[in-house]
Parts: sequence; C-alpha cells; structure tokens
Amino acid sequence: MDSSRTADRLLQRLKAVGPQTAAMLAARLDVTAVAVRQHLDRLAEEGLVAPEDRRESVGRPKRYWQLTPAGHGRFPDNHAGLTLELIEAAGAVFGTDGLDRLLAHREAATREAYGRQLAQSGDLAGKVAALAALREAEGYMAAWSAEADGSFLLLENHCPICAAAMHCQALCRSELAIFAELLGPQARVERIEHMIAGARRCAYRISPTGL
Repeated sequence: MDSSRTADRLLQRLKAVGPQTAAMLAARLDVTAVAVRQHLDRLAEEGLVAPEDRRESVGRPKRYWQLTPAGHGRFPDNHAGLTLELIEAAGAVFGTDGLDRLLAHREAATREAYGRQLAQSGDLAGKVAALAALREAEGYMAAWSAEADGSFLLLENHCPICAAAMHCQALCRSELAIFAELLGPQARVERIEHMIAGARRCAYRISPTGL
C-alpha cells in the first residue's frame, strides 16, 4: 500500500474516531502494527499526531495517538478565511442588527432544506439518521448511533465552519435550535460535546421526550 495513502488513512481514522492505539489502527486499516507505528512516528515528527500514555488496568500503560492542532488543520475548512471575512464585513457594514438578520436568513434556509428531508423520514430514529446524512454531506464527518437507554447520539467529528463559529458563536446556537425544531416535540436535544469549548468533536444527545 502506498505510504502516503496509509498516512492519510491514519489521519482520517484519528479524526473520525479519536485517540487510538497502534494495534487498533492496524486492525482497522488491515496493516501490521509495526508499519502503523512507523507511520505514526513520521507523522509525529511532522507535528501532525502526538502520543498519550494511559494506564487502563494493571500492567504497562497503553499508548494512544491523537491529532494535534496541525493534524486537525489538514482537513478542509470550507474556505474559512473568506467566510470569516464576510461575517466581519457584514457586521461592519450593516451593524449587529444586520448581521442578526443575515444569520436568521441562513437559519431559515437551512431549516427549510433539512425539513424537506426529515419530513420523509418517519420515526425519530429515521429523522436522526436523515439529519446525520445531511451533515455528513456538508463535510461534518457525521455519524449517529442508538443508545441502550433509547436515546440517540449525533456525532460531528469535523466542523467545516469552525473558524467562523469561533468568531460568531450564534452559528452554533442556530444549529442547535434548528435540530431541536426539526426533530419536534417528540425529542429533547442537548449538546454534550462542543469543539468551541475545546472538545475533539461536537456531540448531541437526542432523547425521546418520554425518557
């Protein structure tokens, strides 16, 4: 397997799943643990990954590998610089009220586009699956899962608008409000992990209101 392709797959896996041991990565990518460690050492020299030793039980600590900020920076950010400039320009030209109207327009357009898809999705599980598919298509590296207690998790392992959201956190508040509205009164939506707060990803717990 091409060396650069293997390195890219390692970075992709760490981005999508979070910290992993070399053995975990080897099993997932179907390459030897020795080869994975060699790639990880090279990526660490480039400043893209970093190790963390964790003691999980009796015995030697396990070494987990995770992306550094530079490693996260290898993933596309939807022309973040231009987006940020446009937000700043809108605020400067139209003021706070004008920027709020711009964000409200974006929120309404997103709500309409998502709503058309979720309206065809049946029960809450179907709606969560449809929402995850929409976010995945927009570059959020999204996934979802059903939990044992009857709730659902919506995970976003990448934020293509992160730079803009750091500057204008109303973008994140807007997304949370849209999710809650589209999933309807049958669901309660809470953000339990947030990149803006320093988490590796954004995560939402979606619980049926009867729970």
